[in-house]
Amino acid sequence: MSLPSIVIPFVKASACGNDFLLVDSLNIEDTLASADLAALTRRMCDRHDGVGADGVEWMYPHSTADLEIRLINADGSKAEISGNGTRCVAAYVCAERRIEKIRIQTGAGLKTCRLAGRSESNYDFEVEMGEAQVGAELAVKLGAKEVRGIPVSLGNPHYAVFVRDFAGDWQAEAAKIQRSSEFKHSVNIELVVIDGKHDVRVRFFERGVGETQSSGTGSCASAVAAIATGRAESPVQVHAPGGVQTVRKEGNQIFLRGAARLVCRGDFFLS
Repeated sequence: MSLPSIVIPFVKASACGNDFLLVDSLNIEDTLASADLAALTRRMCDRHDGVGADGVEWMYPHSTADLEIRLINADGSKAEISGNGTRCVAAYVCAERRIEKIRIQTGAGLKTCRLAGRSESNYDFEVEMGEAQVGAELAVKLGAKEVRGIPVSLGNPHYAVFVRDFAGDWQAEAAKIQRSSEFKHSVNIELVVIDGKHDVRVRFFERGVGETQSSGTGSCASAVAAIATGRAESPVQVHAPGGVQTVRKEGNQIFLRGAARLVCRGDFFLS
């Protein structure tokens, strides 16, 4: 039996349980020229009939940065940026090119990643995330119920809701908030529990994916919202099911530090 003639090489990486497929466009320029990237991403991210991931980071050459990335979520929708996905790409570039300071052009601007530590296929990076835009508290109607949260933008939209604990049906409520008419382009939801001045616990419900084990920009949004409302102080340890990330605020600049792991290489067969 012969294998399909068209294959897409990929690397799978994970940052605190938030997993991505990394595809270098230089390997498959002819294939990508006519490809429907949204449909292809859905196929590759399918956890039963594909490889399985929260999204694909499509990597391209760039004239001034080390590379450009274009993120497509598991459902085929485009996203401006993923902090975790950007860190996964930085780990890949570090492994391939042996460089420790990596400049990545994203849909939310240029991000600089600096290697803080490495152990085999595990990489620890701090990423300059830029400035966060924090809005005033926003009330969202969910039928007879009202939810109050803090809108935050890190080049992509977030809505951080402070809670005492995570309800058993928090995913369903997060999905309802996400569909609210208040958010014309949908929104990433963070439910945040304050455990101390430097510690928060968070659950994430992201656009185009649903519940995720972690989120880089979501961790930043949660920490920034907690700092802005006087609930926390920099640096903030953000604890999620997938692991812990550290967010610090230096002036108006936000920095995100956390792990990224290169999991495997493979070929996706197009048939």
